[in-house]
Amino acid sequence: MPAKPTVGADLLGASRLVLEAVTGVTELVEAVHMNVLDKAIGTPLIRPVSGVTSLVYRSVKGATRLVGGGLDAVLGRLAPALGSPSEWAGREALVAALNGVLGDRLAASGNALAIPMRLRVAGEPSARIVLLAHGLCMNDAQWLRDRHDHGAMLARERGYTPVYLHYNSGRHIADNGRELAAQLQTLVDGWPVPVEEIAIVAHSMGGLVARSSCHAAAESGHGWLQRLRSMVFLGTPHHGAPLERGGNWVHLLTDSSVYSAPFSRLAKIRSAGITDLRHGSVLDAQQDRFAHGVPLPTVLPLPPGVRCLAVAATVGQREGDWKDNLLAGDGLVPVPSALGQHADPARCLPLEPLVLYQTNHMQLLSSRQVSDQLLAWL
Repeated sequence: MPAKPTVGADLLGASRLVLEAVTGVTELVEAVHMNVLDKAIGTPLIRPVSGVTSLVYRSVKGATRLVGGGLDAVLGRLAPALGSPSEWAGREALVAALNGVLGDRLAASGNALAIPMRLRVAGEPSARIVLLAHGLCMNDAQWLRDRHDHGAMLARERGYTPVYLHYNSGRHIADNGRELAAQLQTLVDGWPVPVEEIAIVAHSMGGLVARSSCHAAAESGHGWLQRLRSMVFLGTPHHGAPLERGGNWVHLLTDSSVYSAPFSRLAKIRSAGITDLRHGSVLDAQQDRFAHGVPLPTVLPLPPGVRCLAVAATVGQREGDWKDNLLAGDGLVPVPSALGQHADPARCLPLEPLVLYQTNHMQLLSSRQVSDQLLAWL
């Protein structure tokens, strides 16, 4: 299990993040400034101004790197002295949200704020395991909502041992899927009693990670997949979420002008995990994740022999009313996407459907109707 985060590690990670932001803003301003100057480069007075401007920006970035190196050295020495656990209120929720937005960059740069994947076992091991996989920008503790936890309820009522997944939701879904498949195999291999059954309850992006892990397990020959009996998806965007598609249009529009093109970098800050939500990609992408107009990702079939159930929600009183249409179903995921339905019949997923009304995306975590259905299904 990964070591607990410390105050020193948090300070070091935060300082690196701030310095990267300063450098990024400097580069953005420089790009806008230089594009304007390039348009006027035919004017004799502009050429020396352009050279001086470029020198100024190089100096600012050089000073930022120098400061960053000094901070790293100082905080690196202070970190052992600041080794007490970092447990300030709200830390886990804030770091989870940060990882959802920038997690791929944090992991690639080795930032201490990057979340390492882990499985948290709650209760005594039994022959029945239920894995709970959270969604984008969330963490394993956030299954507890309004004093209700689906995992604790299934432990109490059905004898399952809850295992809570905590992962960096900014990484590619396929990367998280492969790591989850390997960690589940390690968990099952070391489980103190024979595992007879595994069930998965997944919220939002967690459902895509779970599906990807089943594919990775099948490719690697992991034995835990043979024990998987049921998967329950709560508001999972099997065919994508419109909010990410909107983000794709933002950088497409900003790329269309030489003056606004540098601002496209802002739209492209969003993580690999977020861009995977555009069409619900669960396999490795073969093209630029920011490209527009590329073919839809390959449809991954559901794991054979596993009962797969989908719960969709809408804030409307019925499907197709103005609230349902305006707010994309539950506010983030349209009902057809959550149910695996698609205009192309070849892309539809054979999920057992359930639609909840006057329910938003987060209320699926505490819904009494969801609890009742989980008890009926599992």
